[in-house]
Amino acid sequence: MARKHYLISYDVADDKRRNRIFETMQDHGNHTQFSVFLCQLDSAELATLRGVLSGIVHDKQDQVLIVDLGPATHDLDNSIETIGRTFVPTPRANIV
Repeated sequence: MARKHYLISYDVADDKRRNRIFETMQDHGNHTQFSVFLCQLDSAELATLRGVLSGIVHDKQDQVLIVDLGPATHDLDNSIETIGRTFVPTPRANIV
């Protein structure tokens, strides 16, 4: 399955739910800002992550945004613009 880059951010009203989402996201991507992660996922991994997050998020109080940034075969250097500090992606190793 083809992997894609995703930018995932969240705004969660409850500290306990926010911590659970943070811990879940750490297993799936690079923590880039307070509630923002960059992930490389295939469709099965994304579906699994959506299911886990759906089980945590309160539908009326919380929000998770998932933005498709395109194929993981393309470098994000030209896709992400920063103002201030330069964005430097953290290398991640996939363990199979």
